[in-house]
Amino acid sequence: MLIDTPMITAYPPRTAKPRFLRCIAPILAALLMLAGCGTTTVKSTTFTHLEQETAVIPESQLLDLGVIPFDPGLDEADEDEMVRPEVRNAESRYFASQLVATLQNSGAWGPVRVIPGVDTVVDVYVEGTILHSDGEKLELAIVATDASGKQWLNKTYEEVASVYAYDKRRTQNRDPFQGLFNRIANDLRQQRDMLPAGRAEELRTVSQLRFARSFAPDAYDRHIRENRKGELEIVRLPASNDPIMQRIERIRERDYLFVDTLQEHYDTFKRQMDPPYQSWRAESYEEVIAARQLKKQSTARMVGGIAAVAGGILAATSSNSATQVGGIMAAGAGGMLIKSSLEKRQEAQMHIEALAELGESLEVAIEPRVIELEDRTITLTGNAEAQYAQWKALLQQIYDAERGIDAGQGPAAPIEQVQ
Repeated sequence: MLIDTPMITAYPPRTAKPRFLRCIAPILAALLMLAGCGTTTVKSTTFTHLEQETAVIPESQLLDLGVIPFDPGLDEADEDEMVRPEVRNAESRYFASQLVATLQNSGAWGPVRVIPGVDTVVDVYVEGTILHSDGEKLELAIVATDASGKQWLNKTYEEVASVYAYDKRRTQNRDPFQGLFNRIANDLRQQRDMLPAGRAEELRTVSQLRFARSFAPDAYDRHIRENRKGELEIVRLPASNDPIMQRIERIRERDYLFVDTLQEHYDTFKRQMDPPYQSWRAESYEEVIAARQLKKQSTARMVGGIAAVAGGILAATSSNSATQVGGIMAAGAGGMLIKSSLEKRQEAQMHIEALAELGESLEVAIEPRVIELEDRTITLTGNAEAQYAQWKALLQQIYDAERGIDAGQGPAAPIEQVQ
């Protein structure tokens, strides 16, 4: 009897992967992923337009606004941030001037100036701190306070420039971060619009009395006082024909003249700084992006190299000869990645040094200026605060001299109680 025997088809045996490839393949794959990573992120911002005042504001309600040169924020800078003190010190004045120009364009205020400090009496003060500025991102902390000491605004503003911000073919002839300054101006205007009826006139009076008290404390110290909130409030008003106040008002007009002359200095500084600064920004933008990518690649290659060396050493100790060969190859590849990492870091340092050279070249644009007054020439060789302190001392001398001449006129007019 015949028995059918099933046919067995013989297939060639599957070729087994060498053990060292199974051990090393995951490491090599990780190395390729780490060493090859390097993406370009395109950032863009939504431009904020400046809100402009369309209604006619009575002169009695127009508030004077003073912007103090910003704090460079050198103490606040991160260790990884490429900060040049020369650039930051220049930016402290540049940003103040840019904010002043933006506020002037809004048409919502009286005179808007860059002022040396809080010793200059105005209706509203704006102070800022540069938290970050590298051409790619700008971050500012802004605090606004009125003459009474009441805080209007305490806010941080941040904006990231688009990659097209420095493309001359796409430029819209505006600062890459103008939208940020527009937001500050819009917020300040909103705070002003929220003032109760009559508060603007009251703040103007507080400014007047503060200025008068700084020259004649005996006469005006009791006209304003600090309340429980730490804010100044009016207690009484001087008479409309008060000769001391009339004299002080003439002194204040001279003070306005000096502050306006300082504003011309800041405006000239901004105009001269603008070309080299915008070039620095464009270069800095590219340097920051390049440095960040290089650091990422450097770190990835360093980590990958160390992992490869460690894995290679482990595989080299295997009893299997093929695995040992693979381990030696992985260790060698890891060593090459570490070497590449160090080269990348050196290249990044070259970019940082390039930023330093650009910052030093920018310093040329902030030399002292000579300003002309009506009756004298003043050289601003020191900082603005020192110059203004000398000016206030001179005004005090002028006031004392005038008061001495008028000493025989008799006592000042009576004061009026605030209702």
